[in-house]
Amino acid sequence: MQNFLAIDAGGTSTRAVFLDASGQCLGYGTAGGGNPVSRGFEPALDALVGASKKALGGGVQLLAGTLVAMAGASLELPTHLFRERFITLGLTGNVVIESDLLAAFYSGSYQDNGSALIAGTGAVGARISASRLAAVADGTGWLLGDEGSGFWLGRQVARAVAAALDGRGAPTALTELVLADLGITLDPSQRTQGRLRAQQQLIRKVYESSAIELSRFAPLVFAVAQDPVATDIIERAADALARTLLAVAPGAGEPLVFGGSVLTKGGTVAAAVAARLLESTPPILVHDGVAGAAVLVLKRHGVVVDAAVFARIQESLAALRDERI
Repeated sequence: MQNFLAIDAGGTSTRAVFLDASGQCLGYGTAGGGNPVSRGFEPALDALVGASKKALGGGVQLLAGTLVAMAGASLELPTHLFRERFITLGLTGNVVIESDLLAAFYSGSYQDNGSALIAGTGAVGARISASRLAAVADGTGWLLGDEGSGFWLGRQVARAVAAALDGRGAPTALTELVLADLGITLDPSQRTQGRLRAQQQLIRKVYESSAIELSRFAPLVFAVAQDPVATDIIERAADALARTLLAVAPGAGEPLVFGGSVLTKGGTVAAAVAARLLESTPPILVHDGVAGAAVLVLKRHGVVVDAAVFARIQESLAALRDERI
């Protein structure tokens, strides 16, 4: 029976699974970020190979094919650069690079038509048709979009706190949380050139950091979900994410997969988005794309993935992960 290697390469972590053509997962490994755009090509490739070695048990296995799922900007990379490294692990076939959107979708369904909405640091929606991406909305980065994402939430939190400090916005429990996170003490009697010293420090510390680091504040809206300002931010995030998903025209009755920490942690935003989708099937929540990468490597090598094979992938992968805890 042929064996395969499937890899879910994220910006902060990489997950690899070694499996056979029946869908039985035989090994699992993790490493650091494996996205060449955010990490650089060589460090990313080192992470892919490192996670793969762990999945293979540290040895060499005969591999009929390898599939790497990663973010869109990395899909144009020449696959021979990857293949040269994977040959040393036993690869005899080719390396296939697929979108992490497809991997996320197939972590929740083996069907070849459906939709996915992913909201982590960024946010993107996709419709899948005949096992390929048919339409994609947003995922355009923090300057152009990613509405409803972790970055978007964090920026809304920071803006709400800045507005609350000088009276432009309503008072909010988010203020105490953000200032504590940044090590800022709020003393209403301390002002600099007419501005609260705490707000001046907030401005300085926010602009000293990279913009994407604002996503650190995203979890705070869920910590005080009953706060009116936090509730408003959550509702606006749900509106934005629903618009993104509706832009790709999800098919009625088809599988709908939600992924990314904004949607999967706590369920507040996921429930709010689902409530805005008329006649939609209940979303399937997935935490990463490694199971989907396993599904894809089989599909791309002509293996039929039915309900039984899909269940075998899910169950055997879960068992391997449990062993690592």
